[in-house]
Amino acid sequence: MPAAARYGDPSLQLEGLNDVLRSQLGRRSVRAFTDRPVTDAELTALIAAAQSAPTSSNLQPWSVIAVRDPARKARLAVLAGDQDFVARAPLFLIWVADLGRARRLAARAGTRVDATDYLETTVIGFVDTALAAQNAVVAATSLGLGSVFVGAVRNHPEQIAAELGLPPHTVAAFGLAVGTPDPTEQADVKPRLPQAAVLHHEQYDAPAADAHIATYDERLTAYNTRFGLPGNWSDRVLARLHGPASMAGRHHLRAILERLGLPSR
Repeated sequence: MPAAARYGDPSLQLEGLNDVLRSQLGRRSVRAFTDRPVTDAELTALIAAAQSAPTSSNLQPWSVIAVRDPARKARLAVLAGDQDFVARAPLFLIWVADLGRARRLAARAGTRVDATDYLETTVIGFVDTALAAQNAVVAATSLGLGSVFVGAVRNHPEQIAAELGLPPHTVAAFGLAVGTPDPTEQADVKPRLPQAAVLHHEQYDAPAADAHIATYDERLTAYNTRFGLPGNWSDRVLARLHGPASMAGRHHLRAILERLGLPSR
């Protein structure tokens, strides 16, 4: 059952599931793809779905770059943490938090958009980009395509910007590798935290929520053991957030954003 896999709990059942919910519950990250290309029609559908996502004040502060060229994908793979599946994916989408469009609009109108200098607007750019991309992921799944987000494009934002010819006041937020899933890939639906660990009613109750973490650690350890992976969730979180050395260069992001024209005051 989709719910049992999503939470790593064989006894769990959810009522009232429809096809959309089953698809969402069954989504997993795909890092191995067949050679079948993603068609232009499929790409058009993915972007139409992305553009159907909510956007703050209809600002639409994002753009996306579709990369199919093998040489460029190979260069991007190196910049994105040497992850070779980026090069092997038929399509690599780079999602761009784009405040440059509004800046150019202001220049043509002979006016100012000083609010783009502030952190709130940068946050809007990243949030709206993520909302759009997640819509594309759901659409891809409905088309039988697999995908995986690649946050490591933020390891080297300036080099990525140069590779893609990004204009000022834009930054690559993340990548998305897309293609037909290779059925031989050793992977499955990864369990998530129990709902009781993330869902609060009326007010935040940290002790009650955190009481479920130990159970989740056991479930994720069992999942990881199936695929020869070490550790549990708590250890992973603590290692990933230990300090600047665990951030793959992203601890310089504020200064980089300023150099790219997003001062985020």
